Amino acid sequence: MDSGEEIEGVEAQRKKKRYHRHTPRQIQELEAVFKECPHPDEKQRMQLSRELSLEPRQIKFWFQNRRTQMKAQHERADNCSLRAENDKIRCENIAIREALKKIMCPTCGSPPVAEDSYFDEQKLRMENARLKEELDRVSTIASKYLGRPITQLPPVQPIPVSSLDLSVGGYGGVQSGLGPSLDLLPGSSSSAMQLGYPSAVSEMEKPIFAELATNAIEELIRMAQTDQPLWIKPGGDGIDVLNLETYERIFSRPGRQYKSPDTRVEASRDSTHVFMNAETIVEMFIDPMKWAEFFSTIVSRARIIEVLTGGIGGTRSGSLVLMHEELQVLSPVVSKREFIFLRYFQQIEQGLWAIADVSVNVSAECQFTTPSRSRKLPSGCLIHEMPNGYSKVTWVEHMEIEDESSTHNMYRDLVESGAAFGAQRWLATLQRMCERFACLMVVGTTQDDIGGGVVPSPEGKRSMMKLAQRMMNNFCTSLSASNGHQWTSLSGLNEVGVRVSVHKSTDPGQPNGVVLSAATSFWLPVPSDIVFSFFKDERTRSQWDVLSNGNTVQEVAHIANGSHPGNCISLLRAFNASQNNMLILQESCTDASGSLVVYAPVDLQGINVVMSGEDPSYVPLLPSGFAIVPDGRAGGASTSSNPMTGSLITVQFQILVSSLPSAKLSAESVNTVNNLISATVQQIKAGLNCSSV
Repeated sequence: MDSGEEIEGVEAQRKKKRYHRHTPRQIQELEAVFKECPHPDEKQRMQLSRELSLEPRQIKFWFQNRRTQMKAQHERADNCSLRAENDKIRCENIAIREALKKIMCPTCGSPPVAEDSYFDEQKLRMENARLKEELDRVSTIASKYLGRPITQLPPVQPIPVSSLDLSVGGYGGVQSGLGPSLDLLPGSSSSAMQLGYPSAVSEMEKPIFAELATNAIEELIRMAQTDQPLWIKPGGDGIDVLNLETYERIFSRPGRQYKSPDTRVEASRDSTHVFMNAETIVEMFIDPMKWAEFFSTIVSRARIIEVLTGGIGGTRSGSLVLMHEELQVLSPVVSKREFIFLRYFQQIEQGLWAIADVSVNVSAECQFTTPSRSRKLPSGCLIHEMPNGYSKVTWVEHMEIEDESSTHNMYRDLVESGAAFGAQRWLATLQRMCERFACLMVVGTTQDDIGGGVVPSPEGKRSMMKLAQRMMNNFCTSLSASNGHQWTSLSGLNEVGVRVSVHKSTDPGQPNGVVLSAATSFWLPVPSDIVFSFFKDERTRSQWDVLSNGNTVQEVAHIANGSHPGNCISLLRAFNASQNNMLILQESCTDASGSLVVYAPVDLQGINVVMSGEDPSYVPLLPSGFAIVPDGRAGGASTSSNPMTGSLITVQFQILVSSLPSAKLSAESVNTVNNLISATVQQIKAGLNCSSV
């Protein structure tokens, strides 16, 4: 080695020695002083230097950097606020222009005309003939749906001009008032009205849809409040199953006798108490972004196609919207279910709401068409507000399913038993998410938050929960084919094989470049709660985490997320010298319908942002993890007391294969992730003593 190389080596070591990372305690103390005094004088800096064992120059530079960071945050917040205000004004202008086009004369019900406009007799005759043909055509459609012509239908109330604020703000243009607990969901509400698209519903179809919605909510209320003989409990497990003969006798309708012989009916009912008031639940149902994020394990995509009627008297009661949604099971081998349906809100009395969904067919020229032959029969929930902030929710799911041939046989028992998309799964998710937000609102630290490391401040706790929620949503979305990328099968591993997909990531909060997602599903003869504990426990992580190289991990921060001890958010430190600048953010959650363990590496800079309570929206995340569900063979959730049941496990990895969005996927990257996922599955089976499966 020559002298030049020796000098470079010495300089490199000197620079490395100068680099210093503050401890969490030092950062916490500095943040506390910064909140009180962003510009400490020399005396204060000297005192901090002695207390924190830091050089005065380090203290000075830390405060300079922190002030610069705070200034940048304020500028970013101001820019976001201005953009949001600009978008709001733009939406209001569009809505007002659309409303002006639909203003009707209060005397004759016709559009306003200028004083010099006129129609001659021949034009009036031609217009009358066209309207008569349109009326005859829609009457035929009405007879098919309702059994009587359009002339017998009651008129539908138009949207009043006063509902403009409701449609622009409440339906999505701005935050819809879900209260402080629900702003944990990342991002602001998207425009639910989808302004700028042509109307999907003609004026003649609106009375038909209004009648369908009214009938649906009447049927829903009767189904929710009627017990035997409409609902029976054949399994002895307390699950309500619909008596189809009784249902057909009570709710007979024209055309049902012509349904396909391959049609399968799924119908279930369940009820529970959740810690959330009725109006907040209603607001969540009417905002498609919050609906999809609240039920991210079930709803892969949702949007409002059109707002048909607004609420009455400034409330949501009477609101009728046309929606599109896709439902999923967290596995690449289960068919998604896609619906276009009406959602109707009605306040029956003070503190009692009904929300009904029912599928409809829209015009062929509408861009929101679905190839799925599944239909929602009247479904939904009754929400009864209880004392002390609780609500009793009774949920009814009723669907006709015709084609799910692409669902793998491994999941067929789960799907056909109704557990995959039934009322029990919706309510279990609702209850768990309500507990999550209740934990967010707890001021200070609870006993459940105390782990073996740092206890986050209230601001840090909120920031950490917000980041974890984004991580969970990203994981669920990446397992769905709804985000524009399709799964490609690779041979090997098991009967399912490894499925891979590639997409270009440019969204804030995700690493820019080409992201490769790889997933597989497999069955194990182990109860799902045991599998969940195996993945969640940091002491057994080295048994399945191939990338840990056998190193152990330690929990350095902990946030309880619900009544079950498995529902929590953790920061983990891996004892790996090559990755001492990285921590692992992990959220685990479990309920009666299944479990999730999702994690993502986060560098120390991102962790400092989270712990200081700042907005974590731009902290990059690329989550991986596991989805665990009972196999459905025993007709219910598997437990350690029922060892005959097994588990269906989906494992997914996301890897940034290139930081260039224009890069092409190489065969080497595919082989690497294929080997990674195969090795992980083998280690899971070995760790759970199932190597022979």
